Amino acid sequence: MISSAFHRDNRAVNRAGADGPAERQHRPSPTRVGFLSEWFNHPVHGPLPALLLLLTVATGVVDAVSILALGRVFIANMTGNVVFIGFALAGAPGFSLLASLLALVGFLVGAAVCAPAISRWRTARGRLLAVVSTAELVLLAAALAIAWASIEPLRGTPQNLIVVVAATALGMQNAAARELAVPDATTTVLTMTLTGFAADLRQRNGRVLLRRFFAVAAMLIGGGAGAVLVLRHGAIWALALSLVLVALVCLGAWVLGTRPGPWQTAAR
Repeated sequence: MISSAFHRDNRAVNRAGADGPAERQHRPSPTRVGFLSEWFNHPVHGPLPALLLLLTVATGVVDAVSILALGRVFIANMTGNVVFIGFALAGAPGFSLLASLLALVGFLVGAAVCAPAISRWRTARGRLLAVVSTAELVLLAAALAIAWASIEPLRGTPQNLIVVVAATALGMQNAAARELAVPDATTTVLTMTLTGFAADLRQRNGRVLLRRFFAVAAMLIGGGAGAVLVLRHGAIWALALSLVLVALVCLGAWVLGTRPGPWQTAAR
């Protein structure tokens, strides 16, 4: 009996160690909350995990548009853009220094513009996501309008305008996701998620590993769907899909984000 109790305690410690202090403090018993319901009614993060997962799909779609239809430029992944800027400065063919710089500047502007919203709604995380996703929706709609009024393939001024407008939207999204601090839900960068998935395999924490798998799968699905639309129907259709996905997040944030609970003010 002593041995069994020891193993039960040891397993509990391993499960708690996979998340932050807030996760450990509010973790419910498996009999009360199932894994799937945690995405929409998480004890610490409320509906944020599901909404941010959908934003991750949208990010994959947007980056498919940027890489396949706007030249070799990332709109959401600034690490890639910094590398592309280095390639362009070195004279490598096929890389646009202007497009990469516009994406980087737009992203930084979006993140900076998001700062007042973060300060105002830091203790109302649902409202924060609702406000930021609304602004993102407007910017992506503007990018879609520019693409709709232009002739594909997108080049020159329309291309650059779409890059800077969409990058501003993704900068706001990334700043909000950083503030919301939902584990493995950055919505744009998966490097640390993949690292954590591989490094924590030995702990065999199924919920944590599956959460990270879903984050990677969401980006993969978004990128694949965006690529199919760009290659078969054009960038307009892919941008329209990203707009629909962000609209769903926006609607969900306004509806579900009004629910009271400790998740609204969860500490980072």
